[in-house]
Amino acid sequence: MNTTQTIKDSVREQYSKIALQDKTVNAASCCGVGAPGTCDIMADSYAHLNGYEPDADLGLGCGLPTEFARIQAGDVVLDLGSGAGNDCFVARAETGAAGKVIGVDFTPAMIELARKNAEKLGFHNVEFRQGDIEDLPVNDQTVDVVVSNCVLNLVPDKKKVFDQIRRVLRPGGHFSISDVVLMGELPADLLQSAEMYAGCVAGAIQMDDYLGMIREAGFENLTVQKQKPILIPDHILLEHLSAEQLQQFLASGTGIFSITVYAEAPGGNPEQKQQVAEKRKVELRNLASEAGKACCAPGSGCC
Repeated sequence: MNTTQTIKDSVREQYSKIALQDKTVNAASCCGVGAPGTCDIMADSYAHLNGYEPDADLGLGCGLPTEFARIQAGDVVLDLGSGAGNDCFVARAETGAAGKVIGVDFTPAMIELARKNAEKLGFHNVEFRQGDIEDLPVNDQTVDVVVSNCVLNLVPDKKKVFDQIRRVLRPGGHFSISDVVLMGELPADLLQSAEMYAGCVAGAIQMDDYLGMIREAGFENLTVQKQKPILIPDHILLEHLSAEQLQQFLASGTGIFSITVYAEAPGGNPEQKQQVAEKRKVELRNLASEAGKACCAPGSGCC
């Protein structure tokens, strides 16, 4: 049985390796772990977003939370599990020089890499702090927007993370988080796999439970901004399951999904909330053109 500390140690070890290995290895594997030649089954392309820096994109996400985060000029933005700084640099393009972006990651190698990227880019209003997102190194009610990409599923105590998000957000502040969730139960062998945990699958929980934690933390206006299926190729599953177990899993109807979720802390300035609502209208128009798209659809070329 994986203990909380064992899980954290395993994730830290895996992501330390990812930070140090060549980006092409990350792009050719499953969330940066597993043998090259598997595939990147989750990450969406950031290439169309302002502020995108290819050197900071390790291909480890499962969505585009920053695209849907409704960031305003001058906002203070917090990225949970900031990695090499990809979402932080996209957020900076929205906040401008008057804003501030803080990235928190508990892997020293990732913090070092992110700081080098920020220094290279000359971004002095982007800061990276080493810390645990279950106990954020951020003061109460100092953040306007929280983003995170495929990180909370790695954390054993997800409820504690949502409580921390609520603590650091200003009244009326909001978050946009991309994560992996389940509908149905994963086989025990996948749940016990450290590699699949670091690959953002084995740590996923039921979608209803995930959304329930957000409501229990006191957030309002909860919205699933985007949802897509994650189709794990059979050859990856066979690294962790027998052929018989694989057939049972495929017949079980278990669904693995990437979702991007939005919610607001209570309170806040009505005028500011109206500005955020206007951004939402634009966002919904953009989403309408993408309706029905799925990750790793047959012939999509993503695997």
